[in-house]
Amino acid sequence: MVRGKMCLSARTTRIMCRIDPALHDAALKRKGCRTVVMRGRKYRGYVYVDAESVKTKNALKYWVDLALSYNKVIASTKKA
Repeated sequence: MVRGKMCLSARTTRIMCRIDPALHDAALKRKGCRTVVMRGRKYRGYVYVDAESVKTKNALKYWVDLALSYNKVIASTKKA
C-alpha cells in the first residue's frame, strides 16, 4: 500500500503491480506479464509479472517505477 492505495505485492513466483490502465496493453507485451484475473474477472490496470522476468535490479525497478508513477496520480483513500 502506498498513499492508501494498492501499489505492489510480491510472492515467490511473481509480483503484482497496479499500473495505469492506459498502459495495460503495452505492459502485456513484456515478457512474463499477464492480466490479473480474480473470480473470473479481468482487472485492467493490474498485472502479474513472473519472478523470472524481474530477476535483475533494472527489470524489477521498471515495474516498481511504473506502479509508483500511477500511484502518484490516483487519489488516496482516507480512512475514517
